[in-house]
Amino acid sequence: MKVNELSIIVGGQAGDGITQAGVNLGLACLRGGLHVFGANDYQSLIRGGHNFYILRISGEKIFSQTDFVDLLLSLNEETITLHKDELTAGAGIIYDGEEVTLNEEEFEKAEIKLFPIPLMKIVRDLNGPSIARNSVIVGATISLVNYDLELLLNTIKESFEGKEKVATLNMNAAKAGYDYMEVHYKNKFDYKLEKLGATTPKRMMLTGAEAIGLGAIQACCKFYAGYPMTPTTPLLHFMASLQREYNMIVIQVESEIAAINMIVGASFAGARAMTATSGGGFCLMSEGLGMAGMTETPVVIMLGQRPGPSTGLPTYTSQGDLRFAIHAGQGEFPRVIIAPGDVAECFYKTMEAFNLAERYQIPAIIITDKYLLESHESAEFFDTSKVGVDRGLLISGEYLDEVEYKRYKITENGISPRAVPLTKNTIVRANSDEHNEAGYTTENPQLTTQMTDKRYRKLEALTKELESMETIKTFGAEKSDATIIGWGSTKGPILEAMKILEKEGLKANYLQVIYIAPFPAAKVSKILENANKTVIVENNKTAQLAQIIKEKTKFAIEHAILKYDGRPFNPVSLSKQIEEVF
Repeated sequence: MKVNELSIIVGGQAGDGITQAGVNLGLACLRGGLHVFGANDYQSLIRGGHNFYILRISGEKIFSQTDFVDLLLSLNEETITLHKDELTAGAGIIYDGEEVTLNEEEFEKAEIKLFPIPLMKIVRDLNGPSIARNSVIVGATISLVNYDLELLLNTIKESFEGKEKVATLNMNAAKAGYDYMEVHYKNKFDYKLEKLGATTPKRMMLTGAEAIGLGAIQACCKFYAGYPMTPTTPLLHFMASLQREYNMIVIQVESEIAAINMIVGASFAGARAMTATSGGGFCLMSEGLGMAGMTETPVVIMLGQRPGPSTGLPTYTSQGDLRFAIHAGQGEFPRVIIAPGDVAECFYKTMEAFNLAERYQIPAIIITDKYLLESHESAEFFDTSKVGVDRGLLISGEYLDEVEYKRYKITENGISPRAVPLTKNTIVRANSDEHNEAGYTTENPQLTTQMTDKRYRKLEALTKELESMETIKTFGAEKSDATIIGWGSTKGPILEAMKILEKEGLKANYLQVIYIAPFPAAKVSKILENANKTVIVENNKTAQLAQIIKEKTKFAIEHAILKYDGRPFNPVSLSKQIEEVF
């Protein structure tokens, strides 16, 4: 009997409620004190195709999905065909035995247990729609693994808050699936989930997009403009759902060009403002990004990566836009680029992004990807006192200095006093042409040089401040056989791969680079100089972070493990690739 360690795939067509089934099951396990991680895989289709949600459940902290499947919840035959080779010995399949016919002998030879259940008949008996099969199969799962049905029923009830009839139908469907399994398959499966003690800390189950949204709200974001684009649309929906509660303006605009221009305008008026998009939308935003750089208007942009070029793979993941983020926009101007690697970092680093944007009056880019934004992770409740709100040299109400106000005053650190329009005793000019200190257009070569130098002096102060901030993280023993380097969402699979390597007696440590620009060259150099062997892990073709490391530190990474098929790394296969480096 294997207790509190289970990997499940829920699979079917788009429109079958696949993700909702996985999330409900995950939340039920979370509320019993277990750790969960869930990732979805779906095609760019509204109906049809093949979708699946992989949910990993454990009594210990986990950081990603895994390579294998212990239980397959199949809402159609295609799911079994596509995933049967991922099943472990002793695994099980729950499926509709009246709709799907399987070769029992084939699965018996592979030591896979079959659990047919009349999913569609149960739904018809309840006078429910076919989508309710997802609740039936989740209820059946709770029985098969001997878990607490009440936790699932409460989760389903909450997921349909305000829709009492729909909630009741789905709760009844889950109960019917549970009861069927209790009668036919009680104690027939070798995996069991048990609730942990009452002293287990309460946790959340949330996505990276939700964590970024919470970070933005905690940072007092008051204006959010966005155009729907996978994988950043969930952030737009999340912010819109909370705009009245937190006194924000959230608007779905006609294009990404409108989004960037609107947040520049909102910031100019004094509001903390944000947008989010993926690579194609970020292309459209590049001119507006340059305008924010020239006018020294602080904005926060979340770039959620997916494979390109062009439309690429619209619903899959990538880390191919790092160089793009660093160099986007016409001309040269300073920016800060932050790459969180898990939901907690999404929250805290978003707050830091808002502070740094305003403190240095520059654009702040939070670079993420589909895998991080849409995967669910169990996490401790965030400490909202950890990062405060710092609005920098913002003047509001009245300007009290005797000297005439100059929006682009040349200062030692390059940061000028920033007044919002209608501030008493000021005239606030914003000019996207090169300008003098007062904001009037200039083409004077000497003044052009002075203003460019002024803007770039901010980087000196910013770089110095970042020395005392968490710009990198390290994991594992200081002395090890190999040092793994990564950024962003590769964090989870790398940490899981390190667990596997440790069990095999191989010691690796891990350098996570969080701040990409300005690059923490001194910190990174110190670690790499003491490394025996180095290997970088990236979801792109050209090892973009490795290129940046070489550019900034002169250190050439010896080995690269690169994946660019739109899918995230899986820890078992990743550990085998890393092992080849030892």
